[in-house]
Parts: sequence; C-alpha cells; structure tokens
Amino acid sequence: MRPLAFPRLAWRSIRGHPLRSGLTTLGVVIGIAAVIAFVTLGASLQAGIVGDISPDDRRNIYGWAADPDAEGGPLAGAQPVFSQDDLKTVAGRGEVDAAYGYMPLSTQALVYEGEITPQSDALVAAGPPYIRTDTLAEGRQFEMGEREAVINPAVAGQFEENVSVGDELTVVLQGGRQTNVTVVGITDTSEGLSPFEGFEPSPRIYVPTDPYYTEEAAASIPGPDADGENSSDAAGDARYMAIVIEAHSPADEDIDAARDSASAYLESEASDAGELLGDDLALTLQTSAELLQQLQDVLDLLRNFIVGIAAISLVVGSIGIANIMLVSVTERTREIGIMKAVGAHNRDVLGLFLTEAVILGTIGAVLGTALGLAVGYLGAWYIELPLVYPYEYVALAIAVGILVGVLSGLYPAWRAARTDPIDALRYE
Repeated sequence: MRPLAFPRLAWRSIRGHPLRSGLTTLGVVIGIAAVIAFVTLGASLQAGIVGDISPDDRRNIYGWAADPDAEGGPLAGAQPVFSQDDLKTVAGRGEVDAAYGYMPLSTQALVYEGEITPQSDALVAAGPPYIRTDTLAEGRQFEMGEREAVINPAVAGQFEENVSVGDELTVVLQGGRQTNVTVVGITDTSEGLSPFEGFEPSPRIYVPTDPYYTEEAAASIPGPDADGENSSDAAGDARYMAIVIEAHSPADEDIDAARDSASAYLESEASDAGELLGDDLALTLQTSAELLQQLQDVLDLLRNFIVGIAAISLVVGSIGIANIMLVSVTERTREIGIMKAVGAHNRDVLGLFLTEAVILGTIGAVLGTALGLAVGYLGAWYIELPLVYPYEYVALAIAVGILVGVLSGLYPAWRAARTDPIDALRYE
C-alpha cells in the first residue's frame, strides 16, 4: 500500500464517525486551549505591568523599614523612620541623583466649589520628581514649599464639574483640619505612580512633603510651648514611612552604586533611621523591576499550576484516543483481514491506524490552539492588557498534539498489525 493513501483512508474512517471522533479529541482540545489561554494572559499581564515602568522610574530605588517577617507588598508593616536629615544626607551623596520622602496621609473628604465628597487615603506627600513629566496629561510638577498639588483623573472627575489646572481644592484631614491646594497638574492615569500605591485605579492628590507633611507632623508632635513656637523643631522631627532614591541612570551599575551608598548610610549609627533599625526592623531598598519580579514569580507559579492541570487533561485525552482506536481495531477486524488477504503487510496496517491517531491528535491541537488564542485575546481585551501571544507555546501545542496522537495510537496500531488474517476474515 502506498504511504500517500494512509491519510485518505484514515480521514475517511474519521469522517465516518464524526461524533466519536469529536469527543475523542475533546480532551486534547481542552488541555491545549487551557495552556495557551493562560500563558497568553500571563504574558499580556507581564507586558502590561512592565510596560508601565517608564525609563525615569527604572532608576528609582524604593526604600522602607519593616519587620523582616512581615508579609505583603511594598510598605507592608513599614514604620516611619527616615528623618529630614536622612533625606538631605542621602541626596547629597555622589552616587545619588536625588532623594525624597514618601508619606501617605489620611483624609476625610475633598471639597470643590462647595461640593463635598468623602475620601479617605487620597493624599500622598512626596518630592517633585515623584511626578514624572511623562505621567502628566496637562500642567506641571508641584514645587517644594508651595501649596500646590497634582491630581489624577479619578479626583478631577469626582465632582459635578471637573477640576481643572488652576482650580483650588480643600482637603479635610483626619481630625477635621482643613488645608487648601492649588491644582497645577493632572496625571494621564488614575493608576498608581509607583509600587507604593499598587496598580489599581484610585483617587490621588499628590502634594509636596513641605509644607503639607511637615505641617501635619508639627501639628501632631507637641512642643513645650502651647502657642506652638517650637513647631519648626517638631517639623524637623518628622519621620517618613518611605524614601525614594534616584540613581544617575537606569544602568545596573549606577543603581547598585546608589543603593549601596544609601544603604551604608541609612544602616549606620550616623543616620536617624539607623537608630531605629535593628532586630525589629530591616531596611529594604528595591527598584520597580525587582518589586514587580515578586509578582512575576506568583504569575509563573500560577502558570505552572495551570499547565500542570492542562497536562492532566492531555493525558486523559490521549487515553481517550487510545481507547477509541482500540474500539476501532475491534470494529474493523474483518476489514483488516480483507486488507491482509489482498496483500497488505503488517507495516501497512500499522501505518494506517497510526496515521488515524496522529490526525485525531493534530485536529485536537489545531482546534485547541485556535480556542486558546481566542480566549487569550478576549481575556486581554476585557482586562485592557496589551495582547502578547507566546508563539513558542503555539508551536509546542501542535507538537504535543501530534505526539499525543503517536503515543496513544502505537499500541492499537501494533495490535491491528498483528491481527491474524484467517481469524480476522472469520470475525463477525
């Protein structure tokens, strides 16, 4: 029998039992579709997160002090240990381009043109470089020492009339104290500007640490005089929950140099933070990429888990193909006898049944790949992620489908080839 005739005869047999053939390949379809869909979503999520790290942010080093056993993301268990003197000293080191404090402030409400909206945890005090120019849709960065603010679209659209650059907002802090800010810029997104804020959209008002946090610290730290004459000293005692250090460039050597220099000072007895560090608190200094790597490790773990489940589905699918092929051998025993009676060899029968199994596996792989790509596309579109197709997994899926067909069809094909033609012709 000519080898070119194998696909035609195998396809005719498959078409003769479309429902059985479809159910046979279903396990392969589900397994491969699951692998491709989840790997596509994982790659798209990774691209979306990494894509949010701008070139300027890649040179930032985020630091905080927390219990070494604290679990969670950035700032989990963080304590305010960094003083104003620490910030100035770190900023003045040769390996560091800039350094500033970061401190989230609790709020009660926002007021704009007489309209009040409840809002907690909306205020973030930081340095001007925290608002990178590439994140601004309009306006400019705030300036240190000025009563200015940059807001995000979630705050701008929170009121009946949108807040614009140049408008004034009133922020009601915890305890009822009010402070005014002049809007000088609006960011292009409501997502967090750093790992400290997370990635979920949320209303944010970004203000300079001076005067907003230093005044808040002065108000909360009692001085010896009731009239507040020593408020400036209290402001100098303000401690920040986090520090942001900028290296000279995103190059690894510059980042490492800035990190080592800042760490050497902050952990020394010469720093105010060093007095509070010890067995209870440990200093952490990481870049955005390093912080996101923790999330990537979780995504990789989830992907491996899903691939493992899909592998079980593929095993079930291969068993299904083997089972159906064995049934097909039994049903076609007389046909096999006739083939051998007219001159077919064992290798011809083996090739025919093996071809049929490979076709079933290939069909399952192709359909599973198409389904997986479609599900991955819809998932990325729904979550609003950049679509990234892992083409190496597509090629691997086709190869796995063919391999499943070969492995699951070997024994049935071998059994068919060994069928005795006399017994086969007598089979009813």
